[in-house]
Amino acid sequence: MRILSAGVVLLWSAMTLPAAKNLEIYSIDVEGGQATLFVTPSGDSMLVDTGWGGHNSRDALRILAAAKLAGVKKIDYLVTTHYHADHVGGVAQLAAKIPIRNFVDHGESVEQSKAVQVLYNEYLDFRGKGNHIQVKAGDTIPVKGIEVKVLAAAGKVMDGAAAGGGQPNAECAGFRMHDADATENGQSIGLLITYGSFRMVDMGDLTWNKEKDLVCPVNKVGPVDLYLVSHHGMNMSGSPEWVHALHPKVALMNNGAKKGGVPETWQTIRDTPGLQDLWQLHFSLAGGKEHNSADPFLANLDEICEGKWIRVDAQKDGAFKLYNSRNKFEKSYK
Repeated sequence: MRILSAGVVLLWSAMTLPAAKNLEIYSIDVEGGQATLFVTPSGDSMLVDTGWGGHNSRDALRILAAAKLAGVKKIDYLVTTHYHADHVGGVAQLAAKIPIRNFVDHGESVEQSKAVQVLYNEYLDFRGKGNHIQVKAGDTIPVKGIEVKVLAAAGKVMDGAAAGGGQPNAECAGFRMHDADATENGQSIGLLITYGSFRMVDMGDLTWNKEKDLVCPVNKVGPVDLYLVSHHGMNMSGSPEWVHALHPKVALMNNGAKKGGVPETWQTIRDTPGLQDLWQLHFSLAGGKEHNSADPFLANLDEICEGKWIRVDAQKDGAFKLYNSRNKFEKSYK
């Protein structure tokens, strides 16, 4: 009888435990900038970039709305990939609305223009109110519940290969170099995010030649499940050699109506072997009907929009699904 009672107690305890949570990722529409919110099963949050400033706090409010949906009351790690207005501009407005604990960046700005220096100095003011973490390529950001590997930062890429990488890349012989990039784009922090068997990359605006250093002559990254499209789908990033090396199942493009989503880059992604779907935050006006995904995979159809988001739910076994907040369409991937 005592054995039976213990079994009943164990069964009751298991039934009352909360269900295991997945990794949640919100790709928030900031009109051609970036703001990507990660919420781990352990409850930690990481926000990559804060979109634009101004616009009556539009982007900060959209980030805050996504955070509320995810049950996030503070940002544990804010990763600023680089100091351009569409990535760091929203810091002041966001910091006024939600606590930010750790500020992660690549170090000093390499651009000396007045516009960039104003943004950088404003960012420094708020960074001084939290804990500062300056990362270099090869570092790990200590977000609980997931592994966040820094693939690139401050114009350098990691020396060795990530787990799952290290394969020779036969496509490198045909790589076409671009002109050297001396802007903040080339300084972008690039991340490999791993949750169990699920792998995704977010490279900020890292440019063409720097991406090449990660996959040629050896693919240091390896295949991923989800590719957050570099540089909003602009053609200064996203070479065929880069995208083919990642071999993503799904790509997610944070383009705007008039920024990013250029036909050349869109087609490169679509033609990547093994790609199942390309999701977009916006219908690209430059792409037209031929170079935009079908309606279910588009979060915002019109240039003047409501800022609909796309959410990714990833399981530890590598299965994941994407959900479109505009039309409630979702699709699962194994």
